[in-house]
Parts: sequence; structure tokens; C-alpha cells
Amino acid sequence: MESQTKTKISNQQQDLLVRTAFGDQIGIKESLELTGGYFNAAYKLLLSDGRSTILKVAPTEEIQTLSYEHNIMVSEVEALRLMKSKGIVPVPEVYAFDNSREVFPCDYFFMEVIDGQPYDEVKSSLTPEERGMIEFELGQYNRMINEIQGSEFGLFNGSVHSSQGSWKEVFMALMNNLLNDARRLGAPMPISYETLELELAKQFHVLDEVTEPRLVHWDLWDGNVFVREGRIVALIDWERALWGDPLMEYYFRYIENSESFYKGYGGRFDSPNERARKKLYDLYIDLIYFIECFSRKYESEGHIQWAHDNLLQGWARFTE
Repeated sequence: MESQTKTKISNQQQDLLVRTAFGDQIGIKESLELTGGYFNAAYKLLLSDGRSTILKVAPTEEIQTLSYEHNIMVSEVEALRLMKSKGIVPVPEVYAFDNSREVFPCDYFFMEVIDGQPYDEVKSSLTPEERGMIEFELGQYNRMINEIQGSEFGLFNGSVHSSQGSWKEVFMALMNNLLNDARRLGAPMPISYETLELELAKQFHVLDEVTEPRLVHWDLWDGNVFVREGRIVALIDWERALWGDPLMEYYFRYIENSESFYKGYGGRFDSPNERARKKLYDLYIDLIYFIECFSRKYESEGHIQWAHDNLLQGWARFTE
């Protein structure tokens, strides 16, 4: 599915970025656009010296994005470098990153090519036992990520952070920014802003129990888990990383229900407060699924209708 946030670049522009990063003597032998993602443009390149690399290009400043998506390539690169330095979970290496805008008007970076396949592409071909092993391992890795403690709550790049040391303050800001994005984009919300804000205000108090900023990947769905021969070989797309509540992680969403993941992670977290927090995070992602349709300008009427109906279903779950 095409997204208006993707800044597609020509072979000549790719060549310029390669020579800037790797030296004038290095060129491109082959280039393949990767179409699996929905936000950045990405290319798999074979360089003239025989190396392979992935080039990711952020949207231009002129492209409308959601508030939390501003400068998130900085988050991705810094999070990848942090996790590479920790050595506890497998991530691709960052070869070069440039956000100076001196040679090109967008942020971009080059990273290692992973020898594996996205889990979502092979999941249906695996036995229940094979899926269980992968999801158990994912639970273990996700727990290791969430055990990393930060100094304050907020987005990894610091663009949204807490002035009072409160996770509730940060999450309220993220939610309010998202609803303001919907207003700015003219999204035809199926639930009124007044109703949303009134019901949310009644629930934000449950976030007071979250007192330690923990590293959260937040986008660790199956497409961002690369596997090979029944094992996880890389966790990718760290651009939405934040310091927050581990219960924001994807495998705690209503979309998934993997006993193997819970066993690997070490719990389901179903106390009344934990269930209430998960319902807030469920609604947040359902709102994003719908509102981002109008920043990315998806042309698929079917997807927009799905996001609309999914939001109404999510609202019913939130208010039940």
C-alpha cells in the first residue's frame, strides 16, 4: 500500500548518498525498492565493492506527518546503536546516518542487510510448535528490552518528554497531540472529540502506577521480527521507541494472544489496573490506524473503511 510519506528517490540521488556515506570510489551496482513499510522509503543496494546495505530515507519537511512521527529517524538510529552496544538482542548495524540536510533535504541512514525473513511472511507456513518457539524467544527479547531503564518518560528522541517525571503526563500529551493531528488533517472521526476526551479523562489516572521509565520498542509486530531457521535473527524498525510503560508493546495488544510470548516474557499482566492501562494503549493504536490514513493519504478505500470500523470496535471495547 502506497503512502504519501515515502520520499522516493532516483538512482542518481541514491548514488549521491552512497558516495557521501562510503566515499567517492563506491557506487551502486543494483538497487531494489523495498515496499513492505508504510512510512519511510527504503532500498536494498548492492554496492560496487560487493557489500550490500539498506538505505532508509525519511519524509521531507513539507510532508504532513503525525506529531509523534516528527524526526523519528533520529530515534531509530539512536535506539539501534544503543541496542547494538548492549548486545542483548539482535539488531542490524547502522553504517552511516546523516540528518544535516547538507547534501540532501531528508534524513537518511544506511544499515546492515539481515539474512532472514519477516516473521509475518512465513508465520502461516510454520507448525504451531515452530511458531511457539519463535514467540517464546520474542517474549524473552521483549522483556530484555523493557528491563532497560531510562532517566525520564517520553519519546526516545526527546521531542515529547515529562517535565514532572510522570508517565501520565507524557501519555496524555501523546493522546492530545494525536487528536489535534486529527483536527489538523480534517479526519472524519466516527466518535466526537468531546466524547473521546471526556471518557479518556476518566481513565488517565490508572497511569499513575507506572513510575519507572522503561525502554519500549512499541512497534514489535511480526513484520519487524526477522527469523531464519526457526530463530529470531533481528528486531528492526525502532523509530517509535520511547521510555514508558512496557504494556504498550505490540504483543500485549488485543490483536495478539500468544501464550508462548507470555511465557517467554514472564507474565500476562491482567490485574485490574494493568487491564485498564492496556485498554488505553489499545485505543491509542486504533486511533492511530485511522488518523494516519489522512496524513499518509492512502488510496485504498478498503483500508480506510477497515480503520474506521476497527476504531468503532476498539471504542466499544474501551467503554464496555
